[in-house]
Amino acid sequence: MESAFDVIIVGGGAAGIGAARRLAAHGLTVLMLEASSRLGGRAFTQDLGGYPLDFGCEWLHSGERNAWVAIAEASGFSVDRSEPPWAKAHPGIVQDEQEAAQRAFRDWNERLPHVAQGSDRASDALEPGGKWNAYVRAIAGFMSGVAPERISAADYMAYDTASTGRNWSVPLGYGTLVAASLPSAVALRLATPAERIDLTADGVAITTRAGTIRAGIAILTVSTAVLAGDAIRLPSGTEAWREAAAALPLGRNEKVFLEIGRDTAFEPDSHAYGNLRDARSAAYSIRPNGWPVIEAFLGGEGARILEEEGPAAGFAHVSTELVTLFGSDVASALRPLAATSWSRMAFIGGAYSCALPGQSYARARLAQPFEDRLFFAGEATHPFDFTTAHGAHDSGVRAADEALAALRAKRPAFRRALLS
Repeated sequence: MESAFDVIIVGGGAAGIGAARRLAAHGLTVLMLEASSRLGGRAFTQDLGGYPLDFGCEWLHSGERNAWVAIAEASGFSVDRSEPPWAKAHPGIVQDEQEAAQRAFRDWNERLPHVAQGSDRASDALEPGGKWNAYVRAIAGFMSGVAPERISAADYMAYDTASTGRNWSVPLGYGTLVAASLPSAVALRLATPAERIDLTADGVAITTRAGTIRAGIAILTVSTAVLAGDAIRLPSGTEAWREAAAALPLGRNEKVFLEIGRDTAFEPDSHAYGNLRDARSAAYSIRPNGWPVIEAFLGGEGARILEEEGPAAGFAHVSTELVTLFGSDVASALRPLAATSWSRMAFIGGAYSCALPGQSYARARLAQPFEDRLFFAGEATHPFDFTTAHGAHDSGVRAADEALAALRAKRPAFRRALLS
């Protein structure tokens, strides 16, 4: 497989598809290489029993400015703009305690700016011996995938400040939308991991098991876990990019799905929280869209259960929490349906990126092009919408625009064609 393209995109997730859409709109010849057997990356909808369940990203965060909203509606996907269920009170938890835990989380947020000017370690904003520190740790794990000791306060605040707080959904699945959005004009090679990228006299050469492909430019959209590792051999001189990726490790976030086998007291489109005093607690989406399903979301220390002990331990953990919340008679109604394993996936290696303390600058560093032939995109490269599919998409558009500028500069004929 040896042929020439204007641009090769490595990675078929939200960032790669965002870049592909931009480049295809300008009439470029584009090839997408995806290591796995499907599109979407960390956006993945699995149909189980007729229910489209999002194993990865699920919510259209900052919906008013989320690019996937317009893409969805232009493609015939409906968008649900109703309030997410987690905005409601949690059943099975004393209201006063819930309010106290949430107040402790708000207080932690308010102390972060001071910490950002010092150690930049988010754990330093925890109240010493605080009664609700486990709750703060769990919520930080949902949002960043790691413990507060590994969270840059400055980085965390960049996202929090930019977020609009509007969280919408795609009933057919966020992953379904992302995977369906690759333009038909873009050539696609699934199950074709890039093994090596070299600079050539007039562009790049990418080596795969199927052969070598050449192009004027490459856009690399793989996760920071892949980029910091040795799965892809990059050109000499890119050590700083690998170091930046290592400063933005992927956290742990996993989901466990249970099927409700008979009628119970579970209310449709409701939400619950496992244990305010356990940093491993899950957040539960109960009967979304009325389906007989419960989705348990685990972050940080909770997600470690699945990574280290496997899905059976994850099912046991969330089942115990649900029985504590709703009573022992629900135990016989719950059946394991599925569990994710993002941290164990070789071509991804985790959930989403989190800047280590003192390393928030690494996002801008990772986003810089190399020799005007190798460009970088992905949620980790976005300055404030990291951890999201729309941040990934927008980073792909940014990298595509940089690639277009580079191609115009080095190819006069190409520049005339684009301007005509």
